[in-house]
Amino acid sequence: MTIKPIIYLPDPVLRQQSLAVERVDSEMNSFIDDMLETMYDAPGIGLAAIQVGVPRRLLVIDVAGKDEEPDPQVFINPELVATGDETSVYEEGCLSIPDYYAEVERPATITVRHLDRAGKEQVTEADGLLATCLQHEMDHLNGVLFIDHISKLKRDMVVRKFTKLAKQRVTA
Repeated sequence: MTIKPIIYLPDPVLRQQSLAVERVDSEMNSFIDDMLETMYDAPGIGLAAIQVGVPRRLLVIDVAGKDEEPDPQVFINPELVATGDETSVYEEGCLSIPDYYAEVERPATITVRHLDRAGKEQVTEADGLLATCLQHEMDHLNGVLFIDHISKLKRDMVVRKFTKLAKQRVTA
Protein backbone atom coordinates (compact mmCIF):
# COMPACT_ATOMS: atom_id res chain seq x y z
CA MET A 1 0.00 0.00 0.00
CA THR A 2 1.11 3.54 -0.74
CA ILE A 3 0.28 6.82 0.95
CA LYS A 4 -0.80 9.26 -1.75
CA PRO A 5 -0.08 13.00 -1.63
CA ILE A 6 -3.20 15.00 -0.74
CA ILE A 7 -4.11 17.98 -2.92
CA TYR A 8 -4.71 21.27 -1.11
CA LEU A 9 -6.81 24.34 -1.72
CA PRO A 10 -6.51 26.36 -4.03
CA ASP A 11 -5.52 23.59 -6.50
CA PRO A 12 -8.14 23.70 -9.32
CA VAL A 13 -8.20 19.87 -9.42
CA LEU A 14 -10.43 20.04 -6.33
CA ARG A 15 -13.10 21.80 -8.44
CA GLN A 16 -13.22 19.05 -11.08
CA GLN A 17 -16.27 16.85 -11.59
CA SER A 18 -15.31 13.22 -10.97
CA LEU A 19 -16.19 10.57 -13.53
CA ALA A 20 -17.91 7.26 -12.83
CA VAL A 21 -15.80 4.25 -11.97
CA GLU A 22 -16.13 1.92 -14.97
CA ARG A 23 -15.19 -1.36 -13.29
CA VAL A 24 -14.24 -2.63 -9.89
CA ASP A 25 -11.21 -4.87 -10.26
CA SER A 26 -7.98 -5.72 -8.43
CA GLU A 27 -6.36 -2.47 -9.61
CA MET A 28 -9.29 -0.46 -8.19
CA ASN A 29 -9.14 -2.39 -4.92
CA SER A 30 -5.42 -1.70 -4.65
CA PHE A 31 -6.15 2.02 -5.13
CA ILE A 32 -8.88 1.78 -2.45
CA ASP A 33 -6.30 0.30 -0.05
CA ASP A 34 -3.97 3.23 -0.85
CA MET A 35 -6.79 5.71 -0.19
CA LEU A 36 -7.60 4.12 3.17
CA GLU A 37 -3.93 4.17 4.18
CA THR A 38 -3.70 7.83 3.09
CA MET A 39 -6.85 8.74 5.06
CA TYR A 40 -5.66 7.00 8.23
CA ASP A 41 -2.18 8.52 7.91
CA ALA A 42 -3.50 12.10 7.50
CA PRO A 43 -5.41 11.42 9.91
CA GLY A 44 -8.97 11.87 8.68
CA ILE A 45 -12.38 10.21 8.64
CA GLY A 46 -13.09 10.56 4.91
CA LEU A 47 -11.25 10.92 1.61
CA ALA A 48 -12.48 11.32 -1.96
CA ALA A 49 -10.35 10.10 -4.88
CA ILE A 50 -10.16 13.63 -6.33
CA GLN A 51 -8.27 14.70 -3.18
CA VAL A 52 -5.37 12.52 -4.32
CA GLY A 53 -5.68 13.69 -7.93
CA VAL A 54 -7.87 10.89 -9.32
CA PRO A 55 -11.14 12.27 -10.73
CA ARG A 56 -13.23 9.13 -10.14
CA ARG A 57 -16.46 8.79 -8.16
CA LEU A 58 -14.92 6.93 -5.24
CA LEU A 59 -14.65 7.75 -1.55
CA VAL A 60 -13.62 6.05 1.65
CA ILE A 61 -14.87 6.76 5.16
CA ASP A 62 -14.22 5.52 8.68
CA VAL A 63 -16.19 7.27 11.42
CA ALA A 64 -15.30 4.76 14.16
CA GLY A 65 -14.32 6.44 17.42
CA LYS A 66 -10.77 6.43 18.77
CA ASP A 67 -11.48 3.55 21.15
CA GLU A 68 -13.39 1.50 18.55
CA GLU A 69 -12.20 -1.00 15.98
CA PRO A 70 -11.60 0.61 12.57
CA ASP A 71 -14.67 0.35 10.33
CA PRO A 72 -13.58 1.36 6.82
CA GLN A 73 -16.40 1.90 4.34
CA VAL A 74 -16.05 2.21 0.56
CA PHE A 75 -18.51 4.03 -1.69
CA ILE A 76 -18.06 3.65 -5.44
CA ASN A 77 -20.25 5.79 -7.72
CA PRO A 78 -22.32 7.00 -4.75
CA GLU A 79 -25.68 8.54 -5.55
CA LEU A 80 -27.85 10.43 -3.08
CA VAL A 81 -31.35 8.94 -3.41
CA ALA A 82 -33.12 10.51 -0.42
CA THR A 83 -32.67 13.06 2.34
CA GLY A 84 -34.62 13.50 5.54
CA ASP A 85 -36.53 16.68 6.39
CA GLU A 86 -34.47 17.52 9.47
CA THR A 87 -31.04 19.13 9.37
CA SER A 88 -28.05 18.95 11.66
CA VAL A 89 -25.00 21.14 12.12
CA TYR A 90 -21.49 19.72 12.46
CA GLU A 91 -18.16 21.43 12.66
CA GLU A 92 -16.45 20.20 9.50
CA GLY A 93 -12.85 20.15 8.44
CA CYS A 94 -11.14 18.81 5.33
CA LEU A 95 -7.82 17.14 4.60
CA SER A 96 -7.51 19.45 1.57
CA ILE A 97 -8.04 22.54 3.76
CA PRO A 98 -5.91 21.67 6.81
CA ASP A 99 -6.54 23.30 10.18
CA TYR A 100 -9.68 25.15 9.11
CA TYR A 101 -13.06 24.22 10.58
CA ALA A 102 -16.54 25.67 10.18
CA GLU A 103 -20.08 24.72 11.12
CA VAL A 104 -22.06 23.39 8.17
CA GLU A 105 -25.76 22.57 8.09
CA ARG A 106 -26.78 19.49 6.08
CA PRO A 107 -29.65 16.99 6.01
CA ALA A 108 -29.51 14.88 9.18
CA THR A 109 -30.41 11.62 7.41
CA ILE A 110 -29.64 10.41 3.90
CA THR A 111 -29.92 7.33 1.72
CA VAL A 112 -27.10 6.57 -0.72
CA ARG A 113 -26.97 3.97 -3.50
CA HIS A 114 -23.43 2.83 -4.35
CA LEU A 115 -21.18 -0.05 -5.24
CA ASP A 116 -18.99 -1.76 -2.64
CA ARG A 117 -15.42 -2.94 -3.25
CA ALA A 118 -16.75 -6.17 -4.74
CA GLY A 119 -18.74 -4.16 -7.31
CA LYS A 120 -22.04 -5.15 -5.69
CA GLU A 121 -24.81 -2.54 -5.44
CA GLN A 122 -25.58 -1.41 -1.91
CA VAL A 123 -27.98 1.04 -0.28
CA THR A 124 -26.74 2.80 2.84
CA GLU A 125 -29.02 4.75 5.18
CA ALA A 126 -26.97 7.14 7.27
CA ASP A 127 -27.47 9.63 10.07
CA GLY A 128 -25.24 11.56 12.44
CA LEU A 129 -21.55 11.84 11.63
CA LEU A 130 -21.73 9.24 8.85
CA ALA A 131 -24.44 11.23 7.02
CA THR A 132 -22.41 14.43 7.33
CA CYS A 133 -19.17 12.77 6.24
CA LEU A 134 -20.83 11.08 3.26
CA GLN A 135 -22.33 14.37 2.08
CA HIS A 136 -18.98 16.15 2.54
CA GLU A 137 -17.10 13.53 0.51
CA MET A 138 -19.82 13.28 -2.14
CA ASP A 139 -19.57 17.06 -2.56
CA HIS A 140 -15.89 16.56 -3.46
CA LEU A 141 -16.95 14.30 -6.33
CA ASN A 142 -18.89 17.26 -7.75
CA GLY A 143 -16.12 19.82 -7.25
CA VAL A 144 -17.79 21.29 -4.16
CA LEU A 145 -15.86 22.04 -0.96
CA PHE A 146 -17.34 22.40 2.52
CA ILE A 147 -16.36 26.07 2.49
CA ASP A 148 -18.93 26.52 -0.30
CA HIS A 149 -21.56 26.01 2.43
CA ILE A 150 -20.36 28.96 4.56
CA SER A 151 -20.67 32.71 4.02
CA LYS A 152 -18.93 34.25 1.02
CA LEU A 153 -16.90 36.51 3.31
CA LYS A 154 -15.50 33.59 5.33
CA ARG A 155 -14.97 31.49 2.19
CA ASP A 156 -13.05 34.30 0.46
CA MET A 157 -10.82 34.72 3.54
CA VAL A 158 -10.01 30.98 3.57
CA VAL A 159 -9.27 30.91 -0.17
CA ARG A 160 -6.97 33.95 0.14
CA LYS A 161 -5.12 32.36 3.06
CA PHE A 162 -4.56 29.07 1.23
CA THR A 163 -3.60 30.83 -2.01
CA LYS A 164 -0.95 32.77 -0.09
CA LEU A 165 0.30 29.56 1.59
CA ALA A 166 0.51 27.82 -1.82
CA LYS A 167 2.60 30.70 -3.23
CA GLN A 168 4.91 30.50 -0.21
CA ARG A 169 5.38 26.74 -0.76
CA VAL A 170 6.30 27.34 -4.42
CA THR A 171 8.89 30.02 -3.62
CA ALA A 172 10.38 28.13 -0.66
